[in-house]
Amino acid sequence: CPCFIYGAYVFLPFDAPLLPTVSARLVYTLRCAAFATFPIVLGMIVSGISRLCFSALEPFGELQREVELHRTYVSQSVHLFILYFFNMAVLATYLPQEVLKLIPLLTGLFAISRLIYWLSYAIGRSFRAFGFSMTFLPLLAMLLWNLYSMFILWPENLLA
Repeated sequence: CPCFIYGAYVFLPFDAPLLPTVSARLVYTLRCAAFATFPIVLGMIVSGISRLCFSALEPFGELQREVELHRTYVSQSVHLFILYFFNMAVLATYLPQEVLKLIPLLTGLFAISRLIYWLSYAIGRSFRAFGFSMTFLPLLAMLLWNLYSMFILWPENLLA
């Protein structure tokens, strides 16, 4: 994850727009986060189709593995997206202007890692640790940076 983020940060030819206020940064984060919902919406569509196909014979029967797999993926992805979004929103308020390029990169990493998790979860439960770690470890790093920023770097602005 750090190598992917660093490589994308250095080699992708885009910069974040000038965002001088906190509200502009939050709107930018919200716009970027809309792209991170793509794997979740795709999972909902596939979950609905699989429920329709596999539950056609017994609609109130026990769910099959294919249906349960997609339902679990969507549920976990929604929970992780909420955590990811709130951490990105706090991160956007503490990052300097030069480093705001990380917000769309972290959003892309979230979307790609959730798709990798879904694919590896479908292959077998023992393979899903890679996709989950690609989602969870950047989330953990953002949380640690946010806590460090709030309590160590700018403690006077904690409740402002």
